[in-house]
Amino acid sequence: MMRQYELVERVQAYNPNADEQLLNKAYVYAMQKHGSQKRASGDPYFNHPLEVAAILTELKLDDASVAVGLLHDTVEDTDATRAEIDQLFGSEIAAIVDGLTKIDRLNLVSREEAQAENLRKLLLAISQDVRVLLVKLADRLHNMRTLQYVPADKQKRIAQETMDIYAPLAGRMGMQDMRNELEDLSFRILQPDHYRAITARLEQMQADYHGTIDTITAELTERLAANGITARVKARVKSPYSIFAKIERKSIALEQLSDMIGFRVVVGSVEECYRTVGLIHTTWKVVPGRFKDYISVPKHNDYQSIHTTIVGPSRQRVELQIRTEAMDRIAEFGIAAHALYKDGASATLGRLENESQAYGSLRQTISHLTSGISSEDFLEYTKLELFQDQVFCFTPRGRLIALPRGATPIDFAYALHTDIGDTCVGAKINGLILPLVTQLRSGDEVEILRDQNHRPPSNWIGIAATGKARAAIRRAVRQAASQRAFAMGEHVLNMMLEREGVMLSDSEALALAEALEQASRRDLLVAVGEGKIGSEALGNALAEIKGIRRNRRRIDLPVADTADGWFALRATDDFRFRVPGGQRSGPRAKEALAQLDFHTPVNFSNEGVVPGDRLVGILEPERPLTIYPIHSDALISMHDSDLAWVDVRWNLKTAEDRLYPAVISMESVNRPGSLAQISSAIAACDANINNLVMRMISPDFHQMIFEIEVRDLAQLNDVLATLKRSPGLSAVQRAGLREASMISTLEWDGKIDRRLGDEQE
Repeated sequence: MMRQYELVERVQAYNPNADEQLLNKAYVYAMQKHGSQKRASGDPYFNHPLEVAAILTELKLDDASVAVGLLHDTVEDTDATRAEIDQLFGSEIAAIVDGLTKIDRLNLVSREEAQAENLRKLLLAISQDVRVLLVKLADRLHNMRTLQYVPADKQKRIAQETMDIYAPLAGRMGMQDMRNELEDLSFRILQPDHYRAITARLEQMQADYHGTIDTITAELTERLAANGITARVKARVKSPYSIFAKIERKSIALEQLSDMIGFRVVVGSVEECYRTVGLIHTTWKVVPGRFKDYISVPKHNDYQSIHTTIVGPSRQRVELQIRTEAMDRIAEFGIAAHALYKDGASATLGRLENESQAYGSLRQTISHLTSGISSEDFLEYTKLELFQDQVFCFTPRGRLIALPRGATPIDFAYALHTDIGDTCVGAKINGLILPLVTQLRSGDEVEILRDQNHRPPSNWIGIAATGKARAAIRRAVRQAASQRAFAMGEHVLNMMLEREGVMLSDSEALALAEALEQASRRDLLVAVGEGKIGSEALGNALAEIKGIRRNRRRIDLPVADTADGWFALRATDDFRFRVPGGQRSGPRAKEALAQLDFHTPVNFSNEGVVPGDRLVGILEPERPLTIYPIHSDALISMHDSDLAWVDVRWNLKTAEDRLYPAVISMESVNRPGSLAQISSAIAACDANINNLVMRMISPDFHQMIFEIEVRDLAQLNDVLATLKRSPGLSAVQRAGLREASMISTLEWDGKIDRRLGDEQE
């Protein structure tokens, strides 16, 4: 166990003006409070906060941060209180301890919604004071170093949480050494076989190339010195997890990796960095496509360096990173390397944002993430915004836009402005018009093509790579869906009012909405358009408000078919017919209704009807009763005709266990595997595919029309809901009459013989 004076000496080694009294007081207080508590390893619990404080001294943090490292578990695990910490150590330290305590009380390994809310609280605490993150990372690092003492299932949960949240946060703050260690410790637990294989390979390489490493180090140093450049050259070995990630990303074997060992060349100034590059490139052959200048364009976490790869003295590929001493400190320690607490007092947030692009960018991103995004979306968006490597693209005017790897022109458009994203219809990349699914690369110049009348389709959600773009697309899709539902609901209500020959005042409309438990007329119409309120309920409420007497009889439609292949129609005492436009006694309607009896044959519209559908029958003289689902487009054209409208209901009591055809349509991103994805989603709902029509509607998208077989409306809705959740699909719905006609039904005799419809219709 580290002694009290040893901790003070460690802080004084980099900060001679350290507050020795504060450190001593925090040491004694934490040791007394934790008392006889033990860790899972059997060691005194006080060892843990002491080791956390030691890690913080390695980062050369201020006295307050080291004191917080000693105190961070006292409020959570002992009888210490926030008020007591405040009184003894001041409000600044107490606030950081309190923030850490609230985070410690969160269970980040829980269901996704709770995890998202917990992560939101963590990020908010970080945005108030970055030292919350630094202490939390030190705390997590020591816990990971001693994770072998906890049960195996808990090890995996903690390791996964570290890999998903804490290691990426360390990387976002530029703390690469800590990120590497957190990833490697997690990797060892989550995938032990891969970890052992890679570490064994690294040890073998270091042994095999020991002489080569020394030769390259010496030759680089000598050549630079001969040209007046004093350099510190050191070999570095990539971390096991970074090697594994590269193998996975590039789909290559471990033996194919040639850059597991690289070299850092640390020089005195930026000018010497570029002189060093010139000297190296004129001395050895350069590997094409492996030069990156992060000095001119730093990474989002403040990282700066020049990367290049050469064919070295022994015909080996050698990866070089060229940087200054200051850049090297930032590359290793990130935000902690800015020495923001030199005078023993914490820096203001403004100063911190000025000195650290990483922290300023983090706070701006957190501000965006924590405003108006639902908990279920937050975790996904946070990982997209915070935890991905970046590419750098340019507008035609030279504005630099940083985007995560895998970003598309859609993300670029939304990064410029939400309105630009919403009206984006295409993009020129380096002067060429390319599909919106094209992944951008660093250095691309992107010009967005717009149409003010365009609105984003929902399948863009599966294409976008940034949280901002996905949030904006979902918001636009919800607004468009709400507007469509409102228009549909308004149409249904107007048809009902016209049929009954009445009008509705504003006060009566509000009363109608309240009768159906809706806050306003608009909410009512949206609910009707979405199918949440059926026309039966709407008609009953309207009749109640307007004093309309509803005369009804009903026809039940058995699901069993008769011997001759037609569905039989059974008349009951409760039977209702309607003629549109209030004409209940047109001559054709009267003639048709006169023939309505038990033997009336029944036909079905091309859209298909399934048990549970709300049905409308259209009856003409000497013709079968044609059954349409209530949503059928065909009913609109019949509205003003002199036809008998019969309200038909399924008689589910006599239902047989059989399948019924239904036609659905959707738009799909044009990419490999999309059809297999749709087929799998339909099969997962235990539905069967009978037929399919595909047609291209743009270079990026196909329209797909499926005829499927389902048991009832509930199963059909399950299929539609599953498809709507599938990435790359949009406009998932039951097909209209035009789409359904592409798949024709030849005859109905207990079986259905189907052939592919005319795709060009």
